Amino acid sequence: MTPVADGVAMTLDALRDLAREKLRGAGLAPDHADAVAETMVAGERDGCASHGIYRLLIAANSVARGVVVPDALPVVRSPASALVKVDGGGGFAQLAFERGKPLLIERARACGIAAMAINHVVHFAALWPEVEALAQEGLVALAFTPSHAWVAPAGGTKPVFGTNPIAFGWPRPGSDPFVFDFATSAVARGEIELHRRADRPVPEDWGYDAQGRSTTDAAAVLNGAMRTFGGHKGSALAAMVELIAGPLIGDMTSAESIRADGGRGGSPIGGELVIAIDPAGFLGDAVADHLARAEAMFAAIEGQGARLPSARRYAARAESLRDGVVIPRALHDDIMELPSG
Repeated sequence: MTPVADGVAMTLDALRDLAREKLRGAGLAPDHADAVAETMVAGERDGCASHGIYRLLIAANSVARGVVVPDALPVVRSPASALVKVDGGGGFAQLAFERGKPLLIERARACGIAAMAINHVVHFAALWPEVEALAQEGLVALAFTPSHAWVAPAGGTKPVFGTNPIAFGWPRPGSDPFVFDFATSAVARGEIELHRRADRPVPEDWGYDAQGRSTTDAAAVLNGAMRTFGGHKGSALAAMVELIAGPLIGDMTSAESIRADGGRGGSPIGGELVIAIDPAGFLGDAVADHLARAEAMFAAIEGQGARLPSARRYAARAESLRDGVVIPRALHDDIMELPSG
């Protein structure tokens, strides 16, 4: 760890070791600590600070408040040829996904398309590491999960939806996968939390206070309601996520999740739906030709100076793999105060 003017410089290996040490200190079993740490390091590595090592504080809080089963053993089964179900046992979602991923890949290749329902888990992170992992296996992937009811529907001011992210991954032969991941809220909740920590105002269109009034106070939005992105369009997508990653897979909606939390202030409780598609299952021997057609679309986008959604993350990744990352000093100090294990 090297002090710098505005933070602490760390290699990714050192950051990974620190995350594992603090997660074990928080009480997580080693396999959970390893899986959760990898997600946090990936966020920091790719320049996604609101999903990076900052989430260590959130994860530790969820463990301390009894929201997470720290040594849960995920159980994987297959109720049908193209379906995989993982019962996470109340642990963090990362290990449940890792345990179910091999069978999901196998079933997608055998059937052309397969779906995995991850139930009874706690979520705190972005979904793009999961769809990227599947795209790196040559599969097209989608992932959806509700969260806590923090977000008001378009036309309302009271929370109903979660931030309800949607993620998509597309394999690109010889290149990094095309990946996007966005909340159906106007912004990720972690971004508002970072503004609160830095005592910075948020844009007025990010949310409402508890009385339903527009506000630029980050703490007031966190105690009130966030807005959807794109008005009624984001609201409709948020409702879709509630349905397909809640009742469809037999798990909680965002409103049910926050009720189950019972005021403990932990991360969202519920499930996740992951869909994996093998292009060869649809295209057979013609798969290479049709993937090349997709590359023509990407070239048309970038050829006019537009940026692909995943390009910024990959550029940040190249820099951090070479130079490491810089953790804000106040955040690093807070992390260092956590017990080690």
